[in-house]
Amino acid sequence: MSVSRWLRPLGPLRAVRALAVAASLGLVAAPAASAAEPPADPAAARTEVTVSPVDLDGPAISTVTVRVKNAGPQRMRSLKVAFAGPVGWAVQPSVAAVSGSLGVGDSARAEFRIRVPEKRPGFALRTFTATATYSGGDGAGAAAGTRTEVVGSPLPDLAAAYDNVGVTDESDTAPGDYDGDGNSFSAQKLAAAGLTPGATVRALGAELTWPDAEPGTPGNVSSAGQAITLSGQGSRLVFLGSGVGSAATGTATVHYTDGTSSRGQFGFPNWSFDPAGLHGATLVASADGRNRPDGYGNAGIAYRIFAHSVPLDASKQVAFVVLPSNGNVHVFAMAVAP
Repeated sequence: MSVSRWLRPLGPLRAVRALAVAASLGLVAAPAASAAEPPADPAAARTEVTVSPVDLDGPAISTVTVRVKNAGPQRMRSLKVAFAGPVGWAVQPSVAAVSGSLGVGDSARAEFRIRVPEKRPGFALRTFTATATYSGGDGAGAAAGTRTEVVGSPLPDLAAAYDNVGVTDESDTAPGDYDGDGNSFSAQKLAAAGLTPGATVRALGAELTWPDAEPGTPGNVSSAGQAITLSGQGSRLVFLGSGVGSAATGTATVHYTDGTSSRGQFGFPNWSFDPAGLHGATLVASADGRNRPDGYGNAGIAYRIFAHSVPLDASKQVAFVVLPSNGNVHVFAMAVAP
């Protein structure tokens, strides 16, 4: 039979018969999996990598233990663990091989020795990372765990970090410099919007306290990575503030009492002109006009305060928060929401 005959149009019944014959000869691809076929379980157990506490009372050689637990459905084989501390800190060995294999639910330990330098004054965070590579287990091939140790103490509260005069009295505007050009919020206009020193502000499920600072004195933080003590347990951390410029965004890091941490990005619109919902913020209050170096002005233009939040691990207790490293993000208050 010629090829041209196979290429001629077929009637519906003949087409069905032709497909059946082709299928029997293996000439037709197998049908795709049914849409009802269940996908891979996204909540499948994952390999657990944990790092023991690190003694930072240097100069000294500290021993660190890394624990790897096989939480997957298969035996784990060819396990190797790499460990690293802050840049410049010597570690021996850099990689440890674990002999044998791990059954489901079993754990293995690897020990490392790290040279801890002499303590320096001030507050610092030291992060240690362990990376496990393997075959089998959960099938991922690699997993990592980190531990962050604290040296020194965070600031006792947000007020201890206040470094910017953002609110002034209309009778004395000279001390203000919220935006770097000598402008500031009017205390009188903020009061008209309900923001008086020590007032309670409810936003995004949290109860925050407006700074109890006199006009003309520091009452907000220009974020620069300050570490602030904060206690509480809830679903999210709420910030009250406003931006300078249109790029007032950054990442806040929340540290918990168990030594773990979580991160979240947030931002505020410029205190005026930007759309109120920029960066996902929520408008809280608006003040009419602002104080300039030569007195009150810009009546009819709104200068605003916003709220934004980052998620928390609700099962853990907050210990302290590290603010973003972006001075355009100005924070007046923060609190944990249920």
